[in-house]
Amino acid sequence: MSRFSAARFLISAAAPAQFPPDYGAEVAFVGRSNAGKSSAINAITHRHGLARTSKTPGRTRLLNFFELAPEKRLVDLPGYGYASGPESERRAWRPLIDALHTRSSLHGLFVIVDARRGLAAGDEGLLDWAAPGHRVHVLLSKSDKLNRTEASQALKDTKAVLGARASVQLFSALKGTGVGEAEDTLASWLG
Repeated sequence: MSRFSAARFLISAAAPAQFPPDYGAEVAFVGRSNAGKSSAINAITHRHGLARTSKTPGRTRLLNFFELAPEKRLVDLPGYGYASGPESERRAWRPLIDALHTRSSLHGLFVIVDARRGLAAGDEGLLDWAAPGHRVHVLLSKSDKLNRTEASQALKDTKAVLGARASVQLFSALKGTGVGEAEDTLASWLG
């Protein structure tokens, strides 16, 4: 049974003025294009199709806000590291992301990282952007694509790189690996 059974789409924001009012609590889901952000959102909320998924990188083009409960939101950001959108559109994302960073309701970030690829420069930049004011939890997604030894090594390596900057876990939306742990973390951050 999901703690977020009332989850629903709120708005796709193209400008900070379209963001929901800055009260309550929200957690942003961020990561490289095609890392599995939308799949993670759907798995954690137990709502197939809440966030649109695609095999084509770069489908999320705006900041998508979802209400999980009254005054508790999740934000799906465009992926970084893939330039499928027009340059003007990609330039427009920066002010949106900067505006999100200043919100008092933003309680943390879930950084989705493909376990097969590990942390990349874009992920490190995001960790710098988050620090020091936000909690960060890394989901090593698509861990089902690794054997047990590889998955364990990916977790160990990522923990070593992150140190105290973020918590980390293995995750697979497809197999359900780590969904409960991620749901617990999200619920605790939202209060």
